[in-house]
Amino acid sequence: MASHEHLIIGAGPVGLAMAKALGEAHIPYVQVEATDHVGGNWAHGVYDMAHIISSRKTTEYADWPMPESYPDFPSAVQMKDYFEAYADTFDLRQHIRFETRAAQVDQRQDGLWEATLSGTTEVFKGVVVCNGHHWSRRLPAWVDSYAGSWMHSKDYKRADALAGKRILVIGGGNSACDIVSEAARVGASADWSLRRGYWFLPKTFLGVPTVELMVPWMPITVQRAVMKTLLYAAVGPYDAYGLPEPDHDLFEAHPSVSTEALHYLKHGRIQVRPDVARTDDQVHFTDGTTGTYDLVIAATGFDVAFPFLPPGMVEVHGKIAQVYGGSLVLDRRHLYVVGTTQPRYGLGPLVRPAAVLLAEWIQLQDQIETPLANVLHSLGGRPPDTHLVDPHQALRRLRLARHLGPLIRWRGRSLDQKSATAVPPSRTAMASGLSPDAPGP
Repeated sequence: MASHEHLIIGAGPVGLAMAKALGEAHIPYVQVEATDHVGGNWAHGVYDMAHIISSRKTTEYADWPMPESYPDFPSAVQMKDYFEAYADTFDLRQHIRFETRAAQVDQRQDGLWEATLSGTTEVFKGVVVCNGHHWSRRLPAWVDSYAGSWMHSKDYKRADALAGKRILVIGGGNSACDIVSEAARVGASADWSLRRGYWFLPKTFLGVPTVELMVPWMPITVQRAVMKTLLYAAVGPYDAYGLPEPDHDLFEAHPSVSTEALHYLKHGRIQVRPDVARTDDQVHFTDGTTGTYDLVIAATGFDVAFPFLPPGMVEVHGKIAQVYGGSLVLDRRHLYVVGTTQPRYGLGPLVRPAAVLLAEWIQLQDQIETPLANVLHSLGGRPPDTHLVDPHQALRRLRLARHLGPLIRWRGRSLDQKSATAVPPSRTAMASGLSPDAPGP
């Protein structure tokens, strides 16, 4: 019974940062990873030709820069090597149980956490969930009626699956941009179905990664104005590429970053199609046209899911996990859900300070009985209303949060005292069988 230890679920980029922060804070922990390697998606979940869309400088950990020899946009292999080096440099593997899956995790009556890990049940003081949000495939409604071959983008690995075939890619995200560009190179044809207008940004402007043009002092309105001006000059109107105009303002949804897709659109190698209306042995689009394909790839995104937790323990509204302070769950002590948001560019600047802050909060939770999420709620905190994060704003909030420890401790102890001094049901009421809240006679 390892009830003094915390359980970290997942050894991807966020899980590794959490492990390092807990170790530095001398918080005992055990880490489980369902696969045989570290690095999450970059080790097992991306296609061979994948490169990051954020830059090296905006993706690297704050405490572990990427090698200077890396390009502005490292490859999947380089990212895998980077996370393996991080784990080895800081001796994180000694605490990781590889090929160990968290099947079920729940809180006991005594407040400890019971976890079934690959068939073995163990008890922990707390649980830090870092299972990522790029694994639970979101499938379109038409897949059950489609008689042809299809796959989710998560299952696409290499270009030979596309070679010489008529390909339809569905979706406007970054994976869709990469795969439809690959299809344009090696396929017999490449169609691209978009259900609405998206913002498509080139990967660089004037030789600088696009994400690095957004400097910390810029408010969102200035960022939009700068980016739209650059887009107009470098790309021009989207209808010149056959693309629908965006139906939302820039940064209200995650923009897609791809220079290749725009290139192949101009070369006529990609044909834009509207949304899918229905399927049978063909694909029927909302404009009344049809298409026949050898392979359809649904780049339709992912759901945020925690299958090992009881349903409803962590509420999820759409893509948004209802956590306070980025990780805290209402009414639960020592349950932390980390890494469910999506920065507008790389996670590097955020993940290290967020991990250090959470380690401090874990220690703070030991000093008060009221769950930390409840304390933040009592101070006016609330869960996020979007899964997208402005990295510069998030960094400012993280720095502020590290100074709020005394306030949170004071408020938590105040709530503890109120709970301890709450008037219990009277003996007369209990003896009579009346509810203490029942109206009098």
